[in-house]
Amino acid sequence: MAGKVFVTGATGFIGTRLVQKLVGRGCAVRALSRRAEPPPPPDTPPGQPGPLQHPLVEIVRGDITDRESLRRGVEGCDRVFHLAAYAKNFARDPRTYFDQNVQGMRNVFDAAAAAGVARVVWTSTCVTLGATAPGAIADEDTPRFTDRYYTEYEETKAAAEREAQQRAAAGFPVVIVNPTRVFGPGHLTEGNSLTRLIDDYDRGRFPFLPNFGRNIGNWVLVDDVAEGHILAMERGQIGHRYLLGGENASLKQFLDLVNEVSGRRHLRIPLGKLLPLAFSGYLKLQARLLGIYPAITPGWVRTFTVDWAYRCDKAVRELGYRPTPLREGIRITYEWLVQLRQQRSRKAPR
Repeated sequence: MAGKVFVTGATGFIGTRLVQKLVGRGCAVRALSRRAEPPPPPDTPPGQPGPLQHPLVEIVRGDITDRESLRRGVEGCDRVFHLAAYAKNFARDPRTYFDQNVQGMRNVFDAAAAAGVARVVWTSTCVTLGATAPGAIADEDTPRFTDRYYTEYEETKAAAEREAQQRAAAGFPVVIVNPTRVFGPGHLTEGNSLTRLIDDYDRGRFPFLPNFGRNIGNWVLVDDVAEGHILAMERGQIGHRYLLGGENASLKQFLDLVNEVSGRRHLRIPLGKLLPLAFSGYLKLQARLLGIYPAITPGWVRTFTVDWAYRCDKAVRELGYRPTPLREGIRITYEWLVQLRQQRSRKAPR
């Protein structure tokens, strides 16, 4: 990891953690940001700088749709981490997904190629591999079980991944990482929706389990994903995909562990598929007509009513990746949330 590294998505949930790990290794980072002074993570002590306000971090204003800002960002860097994407559950203009996830990737890759960088690690997602058959556990080489795409995010990231593999076959030095369901301490934005889910569930705000909470997902701590990015940069094979995941568990099992870690039971209301789909459809219509951003949309409800079970043996074997056990990851996250609440209560005016 010698030399300067360019990071897109550096202000996001995973990106912030990645930058922290890079500067902890003494690596110089150039971070792309729309803001000159990105906000620090919520647990940053008052008066203390955030991870992007570090002597080894240089901020470059711009975004992945701005080719000139990318040219300035990558200049003098020999490696690139491209994490930036549009992963939100709704966009008023559906073209936003393509512009950010496909064209944005092209812009970053073109800038990296022009600068002659040695290697790019691009952050895809496990959903490009598709939902899994009941009882099956997929890996990077498993054919898609279904041709259906549940969200615009899934569809555009899959298209971008196919193009990334084509470029790698033509000689572009890209390694692809596919994180699963990421949670953990960090910005409580939509990109960290699972940590928000834990917080809401613990506060009694999320008692509903779509499809009775029985569908399987793969859950991974954000620190493991950030470390996996660095391992992919150091050891990954060009053109290869690496699932960065943890343990497979249903939503019900995931929340059972929250109960266990917190030491108390929480209200839960198991639901089928129809009511959550109908409610999310209403929220999406409201968003289109009134501009009120929806908490969830039907496509994302459907992703919680099918299985997404994976194994990350390839990353373990080839990269030395070591995921944190799920219960331990939830414990770390829950204790962080409790500390954050205490910190915020001390700041609140009396």
